[in-house]
Amino acid sequence: MDRMGTGTDAATGRALAEELLDGCAAAVPAPGSGPDVWLAFAEQVRSRAHGGRRPPVPAPPALRLCHPRGWVREAALAEPDAPGELVAVLTTDSAAPVRDRARARLEHLLVARPEATLRALTPLALRLGRRARGGWILERFEEALRRQAAAAPPWWHLPGPSAPSHGGTGAAAVLAELLDRPDRQARQFAVRLALTGPGRADALECARRAAAESDPAAAGLWTDAALAAADDTVIDVLAGARTPAVRAAGVTALRRAGRAAEGVSHLADRSALVRSCARWLVGQDGGDPHEHYRWLVRDPAGPSPYAVAGLAECGRGEDTGLLRGLVAHPAGPVRAAALAGLRRRDAVVADSVLLALLDDPTPSVAREASLGLLPAAGRLDPAHLAGRLDPRGPLHVRRAAFRLLRARGGIHALRAAVALIDDWHPRTRETARTAVRACQWHPAQFDGEADRTELAALLKRSAKLFGDYELGLRRSRLGLRT
Repeated sequence: MDRMGTGTDAATGRALAEELLDGCAAAVPAPGSGPDVWLAFAEQVRSRAHGGRRPPVPAPPALRLCHPRGWVREAALAEPDAPGELVAVLTTDSAAPVRDRARARLEHLLVARPEATLRALTPLALRLGRRARGGWILERFEEALRRQAAAAPPWWHLPGPSAPSHGGTGAAAVLAELLDRPDRQARQFAVRLALTGPGRADALECARRAAAESDPAAAGLWTDAALAAADDTVIDVLAGARTPAVRAAGVTALRRAGRAAEGVSHLADRSALVRSCARWLVGQDGGDPHEHYRWLVRDPAGPSPYAVAGLAECGRGEDTGLLRGLVAHPAGPVRAAALAGLRRRDAVVADSVLLALLDDPTPSVAREASLGLLPAAGRLDPAHLAGRLDPRGPLHVRRAAFRLLRARGGIHALRAAVALIDDWHPRTRETARTAVRACQWHPAQFDGEADRTELAALLKRSAKLFGDYELGLRRSRLGLRT
């Protein structure tokens, strides 16, 4: 069996299995439930069926199909109302008679109800394909989709991110639906079929799909197909995509199209990858991207933070003074980009300046200031930082101060962590609790910074984070009676 995930779908499947084993015959995943629901359900029933419980009588097909005994599973495959999802799971069964009968049953479903079977079971088939005996179901589903799509209208005339809804039936409709599934594995599988099967889309449709795709792997497949026959329209669509890798491919393709001069307009892209491609493109056209960045940063209308980042990425020492001047810019994102650029080139910024910026109203500025102060954490005033841990204050200021106190270590880090174990912000709270649990609570660990009395008080405040044994162990280290 595959190792089940701990996500919501897997938890739902396990919960339904427990209900079924407790006697609720209706506790079976609903049609359309995700593949992780069915896989977790099947594994839970099979592993817990001999737990001394009283399953429903008569046992429903779902219970028998997941039974630990092979002959029970094999017999249950003859049931007319056996869920197709569990039939699919049994095509990878370890018992050959069960596996062969399940495969025969699934072959029948693919012939009798091809569209419904492909639509319902393809994501599950992809999960099962990872198993040692999963090659069969993956090959059968791919073959069925290709065979039926050969006589269907082009899938890309059906609903999708770039085409209006025209309705449709058959494998082409199933393929169009798979291309828009939330399940990334199903989408990637569908993209590969769409790009190699009959009726595949033209370059413009591939570019539109790439521009709208959120999954990087699927977007990369669409992009490669689009660039194989790219024209100006295709390149424009790619260069305007939301995924940085797709935009970068579009920008790079400008040179092949004789449009390298347009690289200047992409120098201040929000993605470092795209900015890098744009600098290369400008250089290929004989231009100097560094000079363009200096002009953009001095723009009277106000520089873009991405132009500031691009200037820093050029790595010229002569720009350090310009970046220092932008630390006081009225726009928070510009201040943050300037700080990040100075840190990138290891330029020294006075501790006093960075400490003042910890209280900046823009979260990204406070974050960059704290990152710039990390090498100096040991020489900062811990009381100044501890004063910014108040839960009533701005979250980003509290997180920046906590980052520096953790970097300082010792009793100051422990005090800060204990102070934040009940913080209202989940991530901050969990980070603090993790730090408290990791502490060994040896007095010698703090090198005279704190006495046993203070450590005992801090341990008492955080006692709820430990089990009885862990708490007793830490109390013993502090010389406290357990």
